[in-house]
Amino acid sequence: MMKTSFKINQRNDELMIALDEIVASSNQDLIQENANVDGQSPMGQMSKFGSEAAKHYAKTQLLSPIVVEAIRDNFIHPHDLDFMPTGTTTCCQIPLGAILKDGFNTGHGFMREPKDIVSAMALSSIIFQSNQNMQHGGQSYPMFDYDLAPYVRKTYLKHKRRLQAYPIDWTEEQLEETAWREADRDVYQACEAFIHNCNSMHSRGGGQVPFVSVNYGTDTSPEGRMLIKNLLLATKAGLGNGETPIFPIQIFKMKKGVNFEPDEPNYDLYQLALETTAKRLFPNFSFIDSTINRQHYDGTPESEVAYMGCRTRVMANRHGDENSIQRGNLSFTSINLVKIALVAQSVDHFFDTLAKYTDIVIQQLLERFEFQANKQAQHFSFLYSQGVWKNSEQLNPTDKLKEVLKQGTLSVGFIGLAEALVALIGEHHGQSNHAYQLGYQIVEFMRARVDAAAEQYDLNFSLIATPAEGLSGRFTKGDRAEFGVIPGVTERDFYTNSFHIPVYYPIRAIEKIRLEGTFHKLCNGGHISYIECDGDVTKNIKALDTLVKAMANNDFGYGSINHPVDRCNACGYTGIINQSCPSCDNDDQDQIERIRRITGYLVGDMKKWNTAKRAEESQRVKHQRIYEGNN
Repeated sequence: MMKTSFKINQRNDELMIALDEIVASSNQDLIQENANVDGQSPMGQMSKFGSEAAKHYAKTQLLSPIVVEAIRDNFIHPHDLDFMPTGTTTCCQIPLGAILKDGFNTGHGFMREPKDIVSAMALSSIIFQSNQNMQHGGQSYPMFDYDLAPYVRKTYLKHKRRLQAYPIDWTEEQLEETAWREADRDVYQACEAFIHNCNSMHSRGGGQVPFVSVNYGTDTSPEGRMLIKNLLLATKAGLGNGETPIFPIQIFKMKKGVNFEPDEPNYDLYQLALETTAKRLFPNFSFIDSTINRQHYDGTPESEVAYMGCRTRVMANRHGDENSIQRGNLSFTSINLVKIALVAQSVDHFFDTLAKYTDIVIQQLLERFEFQANKQAQHFSFLYSQGVWKNSEQLNPTDKLKEVLKQGTLSVGFIGLAEALVALIGEHHGQSNHAYQLGYQIVEFMRARVDAAAEQYDLNFSLIATPAEGLSGRFTKGDRAEFGVIPGVTERDFYTNSFHIPVYYPIRAIEKIRLEGTFHKLCNGGHISYIECDGDVTKNIKALDTLVKAMANNDFGYGSINHPVDRCNACGYTGIINQSCPSCDNDDQDQIERIRRITGYLVGDMKKWNTAKRAEESQRVKHQRIYEGNN
């Protein structure tokens, strides 16, 4: 193929190299940067072409030179930089109940308030799909049970009216029982359809399904309980051929007095949640009573913490109500703690350099905020005309967005605390109390600096424990090229996620929970911790209960439990599959689906992961002893 000969500068050259790699599919880490997108497909490749060109434009036209230099030198990474030229925000907690009650317009017609749960959950899917193209991150429903309970009630009343018209001499008890039974059946079918929709709807030019989450677990009304029960049962049943559903990411909200103990009203639903996560890895668990979350709780459903499934958390608010409703993260940028440790000559110099790059990240977040704030409401028609963001429905089409967006969060993230500690003092925070104390001091230092920025600029700056799907390997690759292979630091293909104890380090599960739990309250922009189990956990629900209660007792804000979930596509067997299927002896790895968790969400086929995340997953230590109930 002939290529036009022309002189290009270094940045253009980098862009052309990336585009060539997409065409040739020669760089798996590039084309599978996002495991939720099939980078090999035509729409996936088109998305990557646009992504690389947009990042090039952002670096050359929108970012300050000092920020570009920090990116080039591998100190910082602005997430979703390819979306910066569009002015999109990261994520939002959608007020589902209000949107359904008022009706909404997708741009192609008005949807009136639904009259039953089947229609309500179908419209819930449409809202997710419509909103996906307005933001570069995900969407969540913060009160899924409370918001849909009225439509369960409508369904029950509809059945009751229909039954009353029958020429049958019902007793009131018979009528009630039959109407609730038929409503229960409808709720299950609605939940089943919702889960199927979440795993089959396409957005962004067909490149991916919407990235969606739902929070639930504390509505104790009969209608809310029925919704929670059936969502869990439909999740447990799986998709059409028994596959584990990847979306929605589900978060079960734990609250003492509601679902913690056997005499509490939703304890049975918590037990069902444990059974479901044992089979399908969802739901994850959030903790309303934790130090970081209880400060916002005032007894109302709106004040209950809600997470985006990956980990993002939005609660504190300098410009309005301190809850997550109709708010989200605007953008976040992560700091490479390992690079800072490698260039530091001492611990004091480390903190000086960390201060420098934290301030650069804050500057970059402010620049991006100003760009977002100067976009017009009409540029995001669904997001800002249908009440998704607080007060956005009051905007005229040409109004700027600053007054709406200032209720969102700007987050400073970090990665590689463990490897940074090894570089600084020779051990990480799972190995000694000295390292733990220094690690805590590092995260505490960043939080203090972020809080100071919030005061200085009167914006909701926060500290997030970075989810690191593609970034983990990218930072490592750059540092290894500069510093070589350093044992315990750059020797692996990935850096450890945020403040986590390294996945490859053998440690008792309860000790890992104790050490990581202390960091959750520092990371007000989001956090998550995992425990890895081995074997078939469906046979030991009591052990899962022990893990969740340990998370609660050690101040977790948000946690989850990992374990193998495999499926043979040849015969449909679901369970643990080593080299071959125990049911049909199939050993073709292309016919075996292995569900694993990345950053709070699940991905089916690990062959689609980038090399860093595959390496990280393969080295995860399994916490067998607590799984067996011995610790």
